Amino acid sequence: MEMRCRCGDKCIRPISEMLKDIELFYKPCNDCKIGKIKKFSPLAEQINLDEIDEYFGSCKCGKRHLDIVISHVLKIMIDEGVKDKKANLRNSCVPLVTPGYPTDSVPYLPKDSLVILSNEMDKRCAERIIKEVGEVSGVLKGDIRKIVGIKDSDSNPHVYELLAGCDLRCDIVQTPYGALGIYKYQREIHIEFPKTKSPKIEILEKVMEEYEKPTVLDCTCGPGTLGIACLKANAQKVVFNDIWSPAIEITLINLEANGFPVKPSGSEEGLIASGDKFEVYSMDIRELANYLDKKFDICIIDTFPGVDTKEFVEAAGKLGKKVVLV
Repeated sequence: MEMRCRCGDKCIRPISEMLKDIELFYKPCNDCKIGKIKKFSPLAEQINLDEIDEYFGSCKCGKRHLDIVISHVLKIMIDEGVKDKKANLRNSCVPLVTPGYPTDSVPYLPKDSLVILSNEMDKRCAERIIKEVGEVSGVLKGDIRKIVGIKDSDSNPHVYELLAGCDLRCDIVQTPYGALGIYKYQREIHIEFPKTKSPKIEILEKVMEEYEKPTVLDCTCGPGTLGIACLKANAQKVVFNDIWSPAIEITLINLEANGFPVKPSGSEEGLIASGDKFEVYSMDIRELANYLDKKFDICIIDTFPGVDTKEFVEAAGKLGKKVVLV
């Protein structure tokens, strides 16, 4: 399957390439300028806003401190009337670095390594940010407190609005079976901030230790993180499923990017795609039992925070011997 980004650019690369020198990706060089901006104090009281441009805080290596980049973004938001002159870095926007990789210090950003999210943004301001702030690849309008996606077939979906640029991000997820790279169109797939140790992966690891080569159903797969981790752990077979079609679209990309070639399905009803040791479906988990004729060793359920999982667990119980909530 061809991995092509919606924006038409070469945003999607094999994860093996992404991981090369990843530890150095956000590291400063010896000449990089240190960001000394107070996050809770108005930016306009610390810096002459007219001095902030693409060269402000720049280095010959091509990187700028995250706080300097966000200062540039905030300056434009103030110019455009999206924010007032009392605005500070902390309440400016939500910065989402890409690749998302846990670091022990504030990152220094190269070109096209940041997607920003703001509930106050407008299109004119967003387009100016993309034009003037080289580190920003995409600008989204939305509320971080509202999770994007869909719960089930009885619910309405929620998405952020892409105002400018490209919102594709990649999160690096560490697992006992090797690092994964998980791409997400951030307007449609919920935001997770990468950690050195993922609690979900830790739960999965304990379950996988009980089996040698289990069959796994990732009932609500999202971008495919847990199911791909199972494939890396040498599962006998993994079935991915999600009712949210953008999640399935990005799961297929993530399978390919992580080294699992995808073959689109033929005429088999309900099946979206398949590959060596995996299949991909897109339907309500309550209907999935009508299409799968075997019981899995493990059924994984990963729902949105606060969602009542009773129906999910009941449906998964018809499909698997062990139901795991993560």
